[in-house]
Amino acid sequence: MLAKVKSFGLNGIDGYLVDIEIDLNSGMPSYDTVGLPDTAVKEGKERIRSAIKNSGFNFPIIKITVNLAPADTKKEGSIYDLATAIGLLMASDQVNCEKASEFAYVGELSLDGSVRHINGVLPILISAHELGIKKVIVPSSNAMEASFIEGVEIFAVSNLKQVVDFLNGEIELQPLDARSYDNVLKEQHFQNDFKYVKGQSQAKRALEIAAAGGHNVLMIGPPGTGKTMLAKCFSGILPDMTFAEALESTKIHSIAGILDNKEGIVTTRPFRSPHHTATLIALTGGGASAKPGEISLAHNGVLFLDELPEYNRRTVETLRQPLEDGKITIARNKMTVEYPANFMLIASMNPCPCGYYGSQTTPCRCTPSQIYNYLNKLSGPLMDRIDMHIEVDGITYQELKGEELEESSADIKKRVNKARQIQLNRYRDDKIFSNSEMTPAMIQKYCKLDEESEELLKDAFENLNLSARGHNRILKVARTIADLDGSENILFEHIAEAIGYRSLDKKYTI
Repeated sequence: MLAKVKSFGLNGIDGYLVDIEIDLNSGMPSYDTVGLPDTAVKEGKERIRSAIKNSGFNFPIIKITVNLAPADTKKEGSIYDLATAIGLLMASDQVNCEKASEFAYVGELSLDGSVRHINGVLPILISAHELGIKKVIVPSSNAMEASFIEGVEIFAVSNLKQVVDFLNGEIELQPLDARSYDNVLKEQHFQNDFKYVKGQSQAKRALEIAAAGGHNVLMIGPPGTGKTMLAKCFSGILPDMTFAEALESTKIHSIAGILDNKEGIVTTRPFRSPHHTATLIALTGGGASAKPGEISLAHNGVLFLDELPEYNRRTVETLRQPLEDGKITIARNKMTVEYPANFMLIASMNPCPCGYYGSQTTPCRCTPSQIYNYLNKLSGPLMDRIDMHIEVDGITYQELKGEELEESSADIKKRVNKARQIQLNRYRDDKIFSNSEMTPAMIQKYCKLDEESEELLKDAFENLNLSARGHNRILKVARTIADLDGSENILFEHIAEAIGYRSLDKKYTI
């Protein structure tokens, strides 16, 4: 007898429909899986056999052929266990075939018949909705994550027997109630707060602009001046995530297997800080199954690279494409996967090996060649993709010991949220979230300058030898500064401040 059930596979952050066909024929007992299964899929026959027997059902002792269609796409993981088991029970007349065919199934089986947690449920359910699949059965441990999807009836189950009893009408299961994203958002508390950072008003201002517009920042300065602390405090002023952004980030974290199952959705912007010994694959993603790397896990959040020149140059240079395009393509022998990677890069570095070149308080001990070799670790094209370059120098003893607290992160965040809401309203029809994502056509539309501002930008372009990319990034930053000021138009002072954030790298050119 032939039975067909529906399941889903994953390609990057997108799910695709997999039709599982089970054919039972007379002959020597065997179990063959075809359709490009990997080792985990092939080993599923032992899990399925034991799960069916230990759940009180009969495993057919006959020639079994399982086909996973489309047959030319690699099938990976244990996600097909539950669907295959249901198909076998359908083919052997142990389950109501008419009702069973109404559902799609995803889940891994334990030997005792329990349905275990899987990664990537959210992208699977989103794809199911897009493909018109109305009913899906998922593991109960994935229920929180699955409950944010509307338009699909989602049933959470804990074991195989529960599924079969439900399909045979012996028990009733209710679909999950859809949860509202607004109800899971809560006031966030961060250990690091800007009110404890003494001085550094220029750096704080630059980071406020970066948070409001989604811009990249490079902090240059001697050791011990607070660059790392400023970066850690940055999380506390990031704007609240929209539901669309939360879904995008949750899909990536779900696939990577790092999603918090208690909440089931990412509600705070990611902050990823890989060590400078991180490999190329760790940063960009890849491996045998093309998993997302740090830059994709930082999507809609922050990638913090402390001591940027200490990273392997080849590894850092791979940031060029995602910084420009907001995505990264991972090509492997049997697959090509594209992951979103629209993150804010916050990087810090010393200006030389000893750390004090250009410092106002401590003399530098490095030779010109040492400084040149150190700074030459960062290429011009990479520096050109960083919107804002800021200097973080030491503070005085009086500033350090002052008893008055600085402005808190919560107060700064209010301004950031207000500016980001302006951008969300402006780009509602453009399907972007921030000024940093503007295309050249959008820049021309939303960044019009008066004659005085245009003349200032022209002078900067010529005197600083800016590239066309640098010109556009100045306009994006100026647009954000105007939004923070509540100004509909970009004014002269907005352009002047934005230019100031592009000129610092010239100081450190030998």
